Amino acid sequence: MTDDHVYLSLAEAGPEPEGEARWAYGTGFTDPLLGVDTALPAGVDGADLAVYCQLLGDDALVLSQRLIEWVTCAPELEEEVALANLGLDLLGQARHLLTRAGQADGSGRTEDDFAYLREEQEFRNVRLVELPNGDFAECVARLLLFATARHALYERLATHPDRVLAAVAARSVKELAYHIEYAGSWLLRLGDGTELSARRMQAALDALWPWLDELFTPHEVELRLGLDPSELREPVLASLAAMIAEATLAVPTAQPRAFVNGRGGRHGVHTEALGPLLAELQVVARAHPGATW
Repeated sequence: MTDDHVYLSLAEAGPEPEGEARWAYGTGFTDPLLGVDTALPAGVDGADLAVYCQLLGDDALVLSQRLIEWVTCAPELEEEVALANLGLDLLGQARHLLTRAGQADGSGRTEDDFAYLREEQEFRNVRLVELPNGDFAECVARLLLFATARHALYERLATHPDRVLAAVAARSVKELAYHIEYAGSWLLRLGDGTELSARRMQAALDALWPWLDELFTPHEVELRLGLDPSELREPVLASLAAMIAEATLAVPTAQPRAFVNGRGGRHGVHTEALGPLLAELQVVARAHPGATW
């Protein structure tokens, strides 16, 4: 790690190769799935793989929508552009993952079917990503928590037997490294800034920290696929603790947010915030069923 900023170690590999880019997944760059074998690998259950891709895809889709809401609302024009591009990264990941879900279960459902034609209780995203946008410090905190956990997961999934999932994960690792760098730089700037900025950054971490643990709570499909997210809890928390300490802030001690009868976002039990978000996301597609653009 660099002696100056712990999160910058993610970007220390040097200049990106020509044609590579951190932002805007799939916009003008080589399709990461070009030529990838889409056949199900031996020993992988297609129905379980489909659900797993849906879990990951829903996380990315919903957080993408929240980030896009910052356009015209961010503190500076530069941050609006940055957050929009981060949202595009996540949207690109969601598109590939939801498309793979329709391939894996044999249903033939498209990314649009998953995004626009499901009801609230059919979405399987964690509740962290659906919470309403607070102030900019909360935007930074949520992005940092989610990206750090997802980066650790995708590093493992980059060698998954399913070549499509592995390809999406390998590409996403590069993008999420920048998401962490972006959020980490703002964490440091606000935490080690003025008394007011530090207080608001600490409040944002305290408010969102209880929702983080859902990302490490195994879903039955994950366990059947041999993927236990609870194994990531300690390394992710250690990484977050290092970044928070460098920002001269305190690691929150709040307990994880409780489930409802043992069920959370992964089982379709969401906060009141998801319904309005989906209504805005889906309104045009539902008003003009079957339309193409």
